[in-house]
Amino acid sequence: MKVMDLDNTDLSAMVDHGGLDIMRLNKHRHSSSSSSTPEKGKTSFNRLKVGLTEDYPKKNAEILSAQYGTNLLLFGAALILAVSSGSQVVREEHLLSFITTIMIVQLLWMLWYSVRRDRRKRRLSEKDAHGATRWLRGGITVLALLSLIMDAFLIGRYVGYKACASAAQAVYPVVHTVHTISQVYFLWFHIKDVVKTFETIERFGVIHAVFTNLLLWATGIMSESEHFMNAYRERHGTLNHTGVEHILECNCTTSACSMFANSLYYLHPFNIEFHILVSAMLFVMWKNIGRTIEPRHNKKRSVTNNAGLVLGPILGLVALTGTITVLVVYTVKLRETPVSQGGSENTMFYCHGIVMLACMCTAGTLGLVLYRMDNRPLDASKIPSRKLDTELLFGASMGSWLMSWCSMVAVVARGAPGYSWTGFLYSLLLILEKYIQNLFIIESLYRKHEVEPLSAPEVFAVPTPTHDLPCNGIVNRAYENQDGACENGRVQGCPPEHPAFPLSVPVTLSRKRQILKNIAIFLFLCNISLWLLPAFGCRPQYDNGSEQETFGSAIWTMVLNFAMPLNLFYRMHSVASLFEVFQKV
Repeated sequence: MKVMDLDNTDLSAMVDHGGLDIMRLNKHRHSSSSSSTPEKGKTSFNRLKVGLTEDYPKKNAEILSAQYGTNLLLFGAALILAVSSGSQVVREEHLLSFITTIMIVQLLWMLWYSVRRDRRKRRLSEKDAHGATRWLRGGITVLALLSLIMDAFLIGRYVGYKACASAAQAVYPVVHTVHTISQVYFLWFHIKDVVKTFETIERFGVIHAVFTNLLLWATGIMSESEHFMNAYRERHGTLNHTGVEHILECNCTTSACSMFANSLYYLHPFNIEFHILVSAMLFVMWKNIGRTIEPRHNKKRSVTNNAGLVLGPILGLVALTGTITVLVVYTVKLRETPVSQGGSENTMFYCHGIVMLACMCTAGTLGLVLYRMDNRPLDASKIPSRKLDTELLFGASMGSWLMSWCSMVAVVARGAPGYSWTGFLYSLLLILEKYIQNLFIIESLYRKHEVEPLSAPEVFAVPTPTHDLPCNGIVNRAYENQDGACENGRVQGCPPEHPAFPLSVPVTLSRKRQILKNIAIFLFLCNISLWLLPAFGCRPQYDNGSEQETFGSAIWTMVLNFAMPLNLFYRMHSVASLFEVFQKV
């Protein structure tokens, strides 16, 4: 009863003061929530500010910059298509003005980047050892020199045709000259940088440079294709001067105009390869922004011995000599008999290609067999440059694969005799060669590097250390001469460093490496040979009657205009990859 009375008393007291207590509690809660509202808003604003400036997500920054670069490329591609179609609404000076503008933007970004990096010289910055090798930068420098010669010829051509040429055609080669020199400087001193500051801004700058070079590559392809198609129409008597060639309609004021025009045709391939290789190297730099470099994967490989290189270079030089011969004979015969389809020059081209592709397939297969015999694990480390090499090899192969399959379908469907079956065999071997060569290059790039010993140890002998033993080494103290135990830092009575008799049979690993090096240098020279032929006008696919009758002239020309640039890039990229394989083996 007492408990019940106490509970009732307390309950009545709580009821009497409940209204005031509840009002006080609500007032306290309202005041605390109202005071925390501006603090929460301020905290959210600070988080948003930090997220947009310093800690912006890497993936979002990559997507934003990639979308910007893609739209830049597509807009330029739209201008290129409009100009190449011969439209009078969008003319060549419009395209050149746009490309000149984006080159100037890239120059401003490279200047800002170089100045900012020079101010931070004292701070150690990370470098990607796999980003770009010296030999690759040296090769790109040679291509840049040839591009500068092309710019000089463009300026000379403008001087001859300045009466009917626009100002954009004068400004473009000048800006392109400065752009080329600046890019070579950037490649030699900054291409290996791993950016860790201003990452969002740098992503946009690097991706802008990547797609600027891609647009310059596409513009060069358009100019080369236009020149080749005009020469093709001229041989067949259907030339119509429209589009890019309108500059030639007025009279030249100098005597060197024809020399400039003819020389540009031979310099365009080098300028095209320069820009596509630079864009690939800049893309690797873009992927390295914000990346953490692992020290064990950032060491340079040691230089290996090149002894035993005999068969590979000899066969490669023979293939290169035969290619130059075929190129000269094909060009001369094409001028003598311009409209021949299936002539002797086409048969010579396909027979030469069949022999070379068969040898390349055999060499690549032998290299893959040697790799299967050496059961070593692959290197699974994430290296952007190596991943890009793999993707570019596969992507660039698709152009020639499409061309080859179209040729094979046309030959089988038409059942044409003679030279068409030679083209069928050539197309089949071209597919197999790229399939095998891609596997060989990727297998070589992903294999773990193992340092080979300089000499084989003696059988049942204790290995001799590479450093000299000190005086207090393992010596029998009972017979030790304390006065002169050591001479020249070595213990008296020790066995000699070298074995008493040399081993006459070399190590199996050395034989495998010698064979692989010969295969790599042979494929290296063969890819140079296969790049030279289409780069300088040896393209008999345009004169194939079976493909034109099966797919139509317009569709077949479109297929070739898509496949040829990719095939040229594939050969040049394979040259770079095979040279890296040669150094790594």
